[in-house]
Amino acid sequence: MGNQNPSAPSRVRSRIAGHDHPNRGGLIHDNSRHTARFTVIGNHLAQHADLSLLAIGLGTHIQSLPRGARIDIKTLAARFPEGVTRIAAALRELEKHGYLRRERLRIPGGRIVTRTVSCNQPGHSREANEPRPRRTPTPRPKALPAVPTPVTSALLHPATDLLAGLRRHDSRLLLSVTDTAHLAPGVAAWLERDVAPAEVRRALIDGLPTEPLHRPAALLAHRLTRHLPPPPPFRPPAPEPPVRHPLQNCDGCNRAFRAPEPGRCRDCRRHPAH
Repeated sequence: MGNQNPSAPSRVRSRIAGHDHPNRGGLIHDNSRHTARFTVIGNHLAQHADLSLLAIGLGTHIQSLPRGARIDIKTLAARFPEGVTRIAAALRELEKHGYLRRERLRIPGGRIVTRTVSCNQPGHSREANEPRPRRTPTPRPKALPAVPTPVTSALLHPATDLLAGLRRHDSRLLLSVTDTAHLAPGVAAWLERDVAPAEVRRALIDGLPTEPLHRPAALLAHRLTRHLPPPPPFRPPAPEPPVRHPLQNCDGCNRAFRAPEPGRCRDCRRHPAH
């Protein structure tokens, strides 16, 4: 047997009949079967009732591209003459109707990138054999440690001023409004315990590590709680001094005596004159 011609088509070109009536106007299909380099496009996209013609054409083009191809606006505008504005609008149409989906992923190194997913059938889940991207969970900010609570709010204002002034002693202690509001009750609790503001400041800034402070507010909250001094010792109120009445002249003997009002002294009241 002779050698087969490797360049010969694998199937004879055939006309798909059934609707090619010679006496009927309108569209007639002259189709050939594709055996390589073809893409299956659903009529739900090709004949979409709400998408613009540009969006349908762009969606068809995107579905024909290989995995990993760039489909950002700049790349598409360099490929087609419609321009950035019209291409961006067409992409928004496709995204609105589910033909495109954007996913934000964190890649090794911490950088976040946006990946665009093309959906050939909106509403259907991707095939089981499609490898799903591994998403690195975004670390949540750690909550600040709790701080002591003052008995009253009378000292919150001076406590806030003290915290705002820490940056003058150490530039690393520049606190946000949120951190200052969280720490102020702890400082007020110290001030309530008869600790002078200078002593509170020294307790917060003395002996700080020399390396960069990644969470200065958390460090200050820890110090406010761990080194909280005890309440001052109880001091009973001092007794009131005895009442000292003014001097009065006795109406009976004219002697001076102390009394709240003028009148007679004690002797004259005991032995009144007859």
